[in-house]
Amino acid sequence: MNYVPHTDKDKADMLKAIGAKSVEDLFKDIAPALRPKSFDIPEGKSEFEVCRYIKSLASKNATNLISFLGAGFYDHYIPAAVDALASRSEFYTAYTPYQPESSQGWLQAIYEYQTAICELMELDVSNASLYDGGTALYEAAMMAVRLTGRKKIIVDQGVNLIYRTMLYTYTSNLSIEFVETPVVHGQSSREAVLKHLDSNTAAVILQNPNFFGAIDDYTDIVKKSHEAGAIAIQSVYPISMGMLKTPGEMGFDIATGEGQSLGIPLSFGGPYLGFMAARKEHVRQMPGRIVGATVDMDGKRGYVLTLQTREQHIRREKATSNICSNEALCALRAVIYLSLIGKTGLKELAQLNHDKAEFAKSVLEKISGVTVKRSSPTFNEFTICLPKNADDVVHKMVEKGYAAGFPLGRFYKGMENYLLLAVTEKRTKEDILKFGDSLEAVLCD
Repeated sequence: MNYVPHTDKDKADMLKAIGAKSVEDLFKDIAPALRPKSFDIPEGKSEFEVCRYIKSLASKNATNLISFLGAGFYDHYIPAAVDALASRSEFYTAYTPYQPESSQGWLQAIYEYQTAICELMELDVSNASLYDGGTALYEAAMMAVRLTGRKKIIVDQGVNLIYRTMLYTYTSNLSIEFVETPVVHGQSSREAVLKHLDSNTAAVILQNPNFFGAIDDYTDIVKKSHEAGAIAIQSVYPISMGMLKTPGEMGFDIATGEGQSLGIPLSFGGPYLGFMAARKEHVRQMPGRIVGATVDMDGKRGYVLTLQTREQHIRREKATSNICSNEALCALRAVIYLSLIGKTGLKELAQLNHDKAEFAKSVLEKISGVTVKRSSPTFNEFTICLPKNADDVVHKMVEKGYAAGFPLGRFYKGMENYLLLAVTEKRTKEDILKFGDSLEAVLCD
């Protein structure tokens, strides 16, 4: 079956309209040497054959590992109601709510999502979501550049290394100066941050808990940043907000984060959800769009797109970012998840994660040769030092049925024996005890 919907006459008419004699004419500006010689596309298969092939590929994945892996993405329980509600056809078939008269359901869902993020971060405004935690952080950095007119950004090395990589990649063709400041004993180096903070600084970027799991109160750095006229940005792990000081409490201007923990499956890397909240005075520089509540001509409550910073809505030179519809379904899952667990449930969930991580620490530090790093308080993620290469240990733990953590030596020179572990509410006491036994067996092997 030919999937090209155009007939020969259609194609002839289109070529005539644009003044081309043939399809080949469309590519005549490409030198023959640069044209593909072959697309190496195999022969077509039947539906049955394609399904069998895809299932054979999927079976190669290790999907039944007990996960102690985090590093920004976490194995949290997702209530069945999240899938049931987010799978309603009204939501997953809708594209984008440009027409408020026919999109009230979607618009209200986004409005409720924005409200939930504002309350979670204790900040004034939230947009209607971004791609993921890394792009959200990049967008926050660009907000700071636009707000201050400055181009120097201080980035703490406790910020997720994946986010930092994305930040530098996205800005590689821009004239922005980045200064990385070190983590000392798990905490941000105040001395280093203050050394580089000056009148040229657009933003200071921090993360809580940081990539190594350490908790910090950045109120002092935020105060110094504001005294220098810089924007203070914090990336956060949303579940930790159930027990930690919020970005708003610390005085941050912008908060971002990865929303995967809010009812979105790990799914081998996406799609995920980036969230962003900010102080009201910065709303004009937020990327994407914001849904607002209003009343119609009869006084009935309704929802509309209010601020939109896409090129087609405002003057091009004032446009920020074009992100909008693609993450709406993930944002919907997040607001359903937060609504289901509620304010008290979030506190209990955060406490449960913290307590289980502390129990895991107590189990692991009894293993000969294992050191739990305790220089800073942590939430549900922490670092241990092994007597062997962590990468090798992780591979052997897979054979025992565990995703044992993130080997820090892959990205941090000199930390080849260090392993970053995360413990969520899904890990039972039995899981943790058996994990300890398996780790001890691997280390003694």
